[in-house]
Amino acid sequence: MKTLYPLEPLAVGFRLGVAIRSFAYREGWRKTRRLARPVVSVGNLTLGGTGKTPLVALVACTLAKMGLRPAILTRGYRRRADVDLVALEPCAPGWNRTADPRAVGDEPALLARLLPEVPIVISSDRYRAGRLAEDRFGAGAHILDDGFQHLALARDVDIVVLDATRELSDWALLPAGRQREPCSALARADLVVLTRTELADPSPLECRVRQVNPKVRIFHASTKLCGLVDVTTDERHTPAALKARLGQTFWAFCGLGNPDAFFADLRAWGFTVAGETAFRDHHLYRGAELLDLETRALRTGAPALLTTEKDAMNLPADAMTRPPIFACAIELELREPQALEQELATRLAALRMAD
Repeated sequence: MKTLYPLEPLAVGFRLGVAIRSFAYREGWRKTRRLARPVVSVGNLTLGGTGKTPLVALVACTLAKMGLRPAILTRGYRRRADVDLVALEPCAPGWNRTADPRAVGDEPALLARLLPEVPIVISSDRYRAGRLAEDRFGAGAHILDDGFQHLALARDVDIVVLDATRELSDWALLPAGRQREPCSALARADLVVLTRTELADPSPLECRVRQVNPKVRIFHASTKLCGLVDVTTDERHTPAALKARLGQTFWAFCGLGNPDAFFADLRAWGFTVAGETAFRDHHLYRGAELLDLETRALRTGAPALLTTEKDAMNLPADAMTRPPIFACAIELELREPQALEQELATRLAALRMAD
């Protein structure tokens, strides 16, 4: 049965606008610029919440392993707009790097922490950002973060991330749903990564992708919990150690594109969720909201609050609650890691030979 979307008539207009824009780039009416180094785009078909940021980190590590000196080019969603170009310098191995999430955006700030040796350039003009990365940092390859719809910059590999817990539908285009483009846009994808396969059978989504792009290479990923970080002290704990110390019952909160997936993951990881609070994606937390979360947790007897690393970036700098807040440090675990590395190596090697 087809899902009913109240704003479907408006989605028809949105779809027409998307089609006209794509046609303008294909026909050269709007300019697409090319950087000197190859560009690997990691993007979504939807507004977010697919697990794209962990995949950006994984692709960066893969390109670095190949000796390509990657740089990340990103818009920095919901950052302060007083400066249009911000470059986060890479650190020497073993050093830590921090960035103000309000100045650069929560996802770039998280990537800066996870990948201290990778330069990150934040700008609405990704071509300008890439030129800076090449000139200042000697970037040998670029990762275009959230780049599937950024047609102004030429890319050499298009990776699309899809959440296995959510179906695709051309009726769910903005503003009726969360889809940025119709399913036919998947014909542009070179590689597709299906995330959260531990929470849902990916087969229906895989069939949907194959209908549009029969030859695309599809990979499967799950979310792995690596540890829990006290957001006040930055102390890291293993899941087993934290459960032994505090028990298994916690209050959970997050501001993600797909909050239900995070809460489901917590239960899959063996936590008992006494209650859950969802905020809008990229939510900037205020002190009053943390006080409310603290009150809710204490009423249920939960000894701590659990959230995501991205949400931890959006907490007030002086955030201190009783009970404490722990951020879940996660990684994307690919079922076919060697195959993805080989696929990228083959495609980028073909580019070098063509040059």
